[in-house]
Amino acid sequence: MKLEKPLIYLNNAATSWPKPPEVIQAVQESLSFPFSGGGRGFGNEQRDYLSEGREVMCNFLGEDSPEHLIFSANATDALNTLIHGFVASQDEKVHVLSTTLEHNSVLRPFHYLTKQDKISVDYIPFHDSIINPEKIKEAVTSKTRLVVMNHGSNVLGSVQDVRAVCEYLHDKGIFSIIDGSQTAGHIPVDLSSINPDAFVFTGHKALLGMPGIGGFYIRDPEQVIPVRMGGTGSDSGNLDQPEDLPERYEIGTHNYPGIVSLIAGVNFIRSIGMKKMEEKADRQTRSMIDELSAEPAITIYNQKPALPIIALNVSGLDNDDVGFILARKDNILVRTGLHCAPFVHQAIDNGAGCVRISLSWFTTDEECRIATDAIKEIARHANHKI
Repeated sequence: MKLEKPLIYLNNAATSWPKPPEVIQAVQESLSFPFSGGGRGFGNEQRDYLSEGREVMCNFLGEDSPEHLIFSANATDALNTLIHGFVASQDEKVHVLSTTLEHNSVLRPFHYLTKQDKISVDYIPFHDSIINPEKIKEAVTSKTRLVVMNHGSNVLGSVQDVRAVCEYLHDKGIFSIIDGSQTAGHIPVDLSSINPDAFVFTGHKALLGMPGIGGFYIRDPEQVIPVRMGGTGSDSGNLDQPEDLPERYEIGTHNYPGIVSLIAGVNFIRSIGMKKMEEKADRQTRSMIDELSAEPAITIYNQKPALPIIALNVSGLDNDDVGFILARKDNILVRTGLHCAPFVHQAIDNGAGCVRISLSWFTTDEECRIATDAIKEIARHANHKI
């Protein structure tokens, strides 16, 4: 009887796996007691996970105003809250700037608002996976009110100079939203230095938490009106949504297990050390790219990613076929397709999509070697057939 090969999981840019044992244990322990928060109840055995989570995330992101840390279902939810809330606060049609590196969590809200004739959008193209801050500055007009920008590309693994952009926009009075879905947990993020108006994060990727938790940090809530209303556990006799933070944006029952996983994930990262994690990720990513680049039938779309993400295609094979072979033959899970970033693929592969490999702290050197050899074998076989 043939034994199945052990699973090699290389889709961490979508959702990291496995989760640290400390995260799993913390979530399990939290489920042993009833949850309450927002003035909804009291109990001697209860921990204030909401306050603890805000403190932990603010400290991790280099900020010191926990009430400005808002929890949401994920980064997409956070981006929708910010984008729709900002546009709704404006009295006239808004000119928006963004980039061709963006995820559909930005592109689709913009597309909808464009069809509603509430905004006009210009997308700044990338060159060698990087957005030149000067190009954003050149595209600003007297009607520009909002800029939404990817911090780290989920396809190319490139990290943008958002500090230079935010500094310029701040001086112009233009609201900035930075999507940190791929960076928070992988690289140090210091919002006091970057100084965006809002920064979005998600818990289930590099922060090593569970799905269903994310959020954003916002400096001036007056510029983003709430677009959803509901129970907050406070001022319940008032039918108006509370103006105070965080109740201004947080409605309904919180994802307490998710917040617990976020706390435990951040604590795990701190226990290892961000520098140590970065060094390992960079070494493994560099080694795989060097090996794969030596194969003529393999195209690598970013030779020097700052994040542990490798985008590639194999000549003569559809990217979905490569992913299928890796999964069926070697039990290696990668991601294929457009990765919810259609503008990126229009630029790098004519919209065909690609194979994406993404590593985590738990990816071993042996797994990297096995995956590299498997992809090279596929490429050689395909090239031989051609």
